[in-house]
Amino acid sequence: MTVATPAALAKVRGPVLGIPHLLQLRFNPIGHNAFLRAAYGEVYRLNAFGVRILVTAGADMAEQVLVNRDRAFANGPAWSHFIGPFFHRGIMLLDFDEHLHHRRILQHAFTNDALRSYHAVMAPHIRKNLEEWEGEQHPRLHHLFKALTLDLALETFVGVDLSAAEQREVNQAFIAAVRAGTSLVRKNIPGTPWAKGLRARAFLEDFFCSHLAAKRRDGGADLFAQLCRAQSEDGHGFSDDDIVNHMIFLLMAAHDTTTITMSSMAYHLATHPEWQERARAESVAAGDVDYDGVLGLEVLDRVMKESMRLCSPVPSLPRVAVRDTEVGGFRVPAGSFVTVSPYMNHYLPELWPDPTRFDPDRFAPERREDRSHRLAFEPFGAGVHKCIGMHFAGMQVRAIFHELLRRYRWSVPEGYVWPIDLTALPYPRDGVPVTLERIRP
Repeated sequence: MTVATPAALAKVRGPVLGIPHLLQLRFNPIGHNAFLRAAYGEVYRLNAFGVRILVTAGADMAEQVLVNRDRAFANGPAWSHFIGPFFHRGIMLLDFDEHLHHRRILQHAFTNDALRSYHAVMAPHIRKNLEEWEGEQHPRLHHLFKALTLDLALETFVGVDLSAAEQREVNQAFIAAVRAGTSLVRKNIPGTPWAKGLRARAFLEDFFCSHLAAKRRDGGADLFAQLCRAQSEDGHGFSDDDIVNHMIFLLMAAHDTTTITMSSMAYHLATHPEWQERARAESVAAGDVDYDGVLGLEVLDRVMKESMRLCSPVPSLPRVAVRDTEVGGFRVPAGSFVTVSPYMNHYLPELWPDPTRFDPDRFAPERREDRSHRLAFEPFGAGVHKCIGMHFAGMQVRAIFHELLRRYRWSVPEGYVWPIDLTALPYPRDGVPVTLERIRP
């Protein structure tokens, strides 16, 4: 990459945007992102949660920041500001050689053989859980997905039998830890989200530490056991602290982002029933499938990708400049926060024609709009920090929807629009209420 000389670089001009714009981005992310880009250009400044952030737009700048070929940007300092106290030393909070070392060990838990074993464990739990949905009086799919993904994460990741009360306690701890990252009060003051997040972190540490010795001794097919025995090529494994840190982070990531993806799929399939029927026909024809069969559900795969495009599970990917650098011809002093927004970039009309329209065939072989730019589609990030669990997440989502489509038909009232909230990760404030109809064989 050719870097402009200091004299040729420009300062980011315009006002530093604050709370009014944060509120607009929280409740109207698509419309306000488009307004900010039109008003302030490809780079603008935003005060958010105690720091001034340079917000970038466009795939070229996303590639520069996320692929990070010259190692000018670091993940850890950026994410640590928001979630560091709650997800300390998770894989996303490590950088450079240390990150590479941990990632090489972690990859042993996400091989194809490991994914096949996870699918074999989760499949009967998916079927059992979905059978119980028939009795739901007022189903809200986001809440049902959240409970299901936690149950599956505890089965496939933790491998520890818990009571319903214990599961709820773990669930509430993860919710508190995630929400704490966007707390306006960033001190341990009782009653604040920050304080609740710190208590949640302590609870989760105690939870995993209490099961660690037995897991090292007994092993198992779950991720917890995989991390206990995983080693790099030179024989290095994880310490107890490493395992606890990675388990807390990976369980959060698998739980929340998967729930968001499935909620988006359910919403768009409810508002586009022709696509729901098309995906259902594919799943009914496929019948019972194994891991490889799940990966072969092409219509469902396109629906999943288009739903992630329209509602990116992680809407913003922050970095910190580790030295003076530039982005898009603008100066970025060392220590500056810079962010890339998949939520914004997935609506760029130059990459995605008619970007607000739900159109899974964008990802069909004859179109592949996601290849209009190397970073046109970035729901899992890019570069060395691309989500290590992306294939697990895709398998889990398709496995759940394959069974869901064969059992239920769901609908929403005409004209319904889900109320998305971007306080932290995106979530529907109403939980996506639906009419759920059981399909008999």
